[in-house]
Amino acid sequence: MSFKKYPIVFEPILKDRIWGGTKLNSVLGKNLKAEQVGESWEISLVPDNISTVANGCYKGLNLEELLSKYPIEILGESVYSVFGKQFPLLFKFLDAKEDLSIQLHPNDELARKRHDSFGKTEMWYVMQANPGARIVVDFKEGVNEEDYLKHMEAKTLPSILNEIPVKEGDVFFIETGTVHAIGAGVLLAEIQQASDITYRVYDWDRLDSDGNSRELHISQALEAINYSPKNVELHYEKELNKDNLVVDCPFFTVNYVPLLGTYMPNKKQDTFYLYVCTEGACTIILLEEGESFSFKKGDTILMPASLNQYKIQGEATLLEIFIS
Repeated sequence: MSFKKYPIVFEPILKDRIWGGTKLNSVLGKNLKAEQVGESWEISLVPDNISTVANGCYKGLNLEELLSKYPIEILGESVYSVFGKQFPLLFKFLDAKEDLSIQLHPNDELARKRHDSFGKTEMWYVMQANPGARIVVDFKEGVNEEDYLKHMEAKTLPSILNEIPVKEGDVFFIETGTVHAIGAGVLLAEIQQASDITYRVYDWDRLDSDGNSRELHISQALEAINYSPKNVELHYEKELNKDNLVVDCPFFTVNYVPLLGTYMPNKKQDTFYLYVCTEGACTIILLEEGESFSFKKGDTILMPASLNQYKIQGEATLLEIFIS
């Protein structure tokens, strides 16, 4: 049976977290069943967290089933040649009512050796931030392993880390090995490699509802930490109805598209595209098929590689993501 080309959305996979809140519902319209929901996984092929199609003729199929039938039509030749039937990205919304743990992620080599997994390079786009909100990211200048271990022992790790105030529209690029934490009051969109490997090194001496501390990964993290200072904050243009480049790394490319009227994507024909609607609403019009599909803030849309002729209209803010 031939592949039906249309913009695909998936059912969100909602995750209860000790630090989560209710903004995924109040700001993004997700149907929460609890009051501490920290994450909405929008598109995932991570084991035990496989997304299910929410719209169109493939509704009810999961992403693994879809890729087993139509890998090249969805992923594109260039992505399929590297990743096979794997979906190489994971997209999430995160709501931090409280501080997340201080953590880091391994690179591809270490993650493959230890976990048979991708590494976890990620990008954050801040969608909303309470007054005074901040992130914790990277060591201060001159910190080495000896300093790190000394402060870990004394439970003073935050004193040697940078705190950065955040506001809506800020973007941060978190390379593997970078120590980081999303601070309380921040709602963000996260684009990352398809990995759920996290090494938690400090959790603010927090206890769960049963009075227990969460597991830390002190020894596992030592080989993964990068002590070199990095430029984590990204600056980008905001030209209307254009694909303004935010980040271009080996794992993904992200453009910022402020939409007011019509945007004509310059889509590559051998890779899928993702659109994340972070504000407003838009309509995707398929030029060959003559069909239109409406989306709103909080939606994440997969444009299969085989779907190239389309335009986007409306008043919205979009993130456009692909693998170059």
